[in-house]
Amino acid sequence: MISVCIATYNGEKYITEQLQSILMQLAPQDEVIVSDDGSTDGTLDCIATIADARVHIIRHAHIGGTQSFYRALDKAQGEIIFLADQDDVWLPGKVRRCMEKLKDYDLVVSDAQVTDASLKPMGATLFQLVGSREGLWKNWIVCTFYGSTMAFKRTILDAAKPFPQAKYIAHDWWIGIVAQMTGRVCFMPEPLILYRRHETTVTQLHKGGLLTRSPRPLYVKIAARLQMAYHIIRYLITH
Repeated sequence: MISVCIATYNGEKYITEQLQSILMQLAPQDEVIVSDDGSTDGTLDCIATIADARVHIIRHAHIGGTQSFYRALDKAQGEIIFLADQDDVWLPGKVRRCMEKLKDYDLVVSDAQVTDASLKPMGATLFQLVGSREGLWKNWIVCTFYGSTMAFKRTILDAAKPFPQAKYIAHDWWIGIVAQMTGRVCFMPEPLILYRRHETTVTQLHKGGLLTRSPRPLYVKIAARLQMAYHIIRYLITH
């Protein structure tokens, strides 16, 4: 069984297209867990019009993307978990290709075609822009675990719990780091989603390393890596 976990927040513009691209690749016994982070637009109405019994909605007040994803992950029943963003589109064959790789690996990260709001390719792929590759300390310094491109076994999800309640540690970063410490990780140089960039995109995408890739202040970047270092060390000591 596959569980797809999505966190939504005011995503009425793109959520229908994304869910349709996902559902067409799933089997009848699979599920999509939508954790809605207090949307005030028509997101929930759009999801309701799809009328698919595989889609399960969790409603809650606005708590932020990472905590919203954690709620979806806590409800997931599948042995394989995919993460998805509300505004992308899965390319045909994504599930099949990831499932093939998961026969030999515990977590896979696929490449993504970066597009504009109308899904027009913008040239470089995600891997090319951010230098995605395996490595614990490499991904501690500059994280290239993007949740929308990740699929993993339940063993990784179980190993990642309890999730750290740290302000600057995102769900995908933590899960990827745990997979590096406990399992086998594969970065697939094959674009399997259309990674849509638009005016309300949450994750900012800038080419470069630690200092240039994110618009966040330097003190936040330092604090995030100190938090992650603490949780990595704590994890290694206690497991």
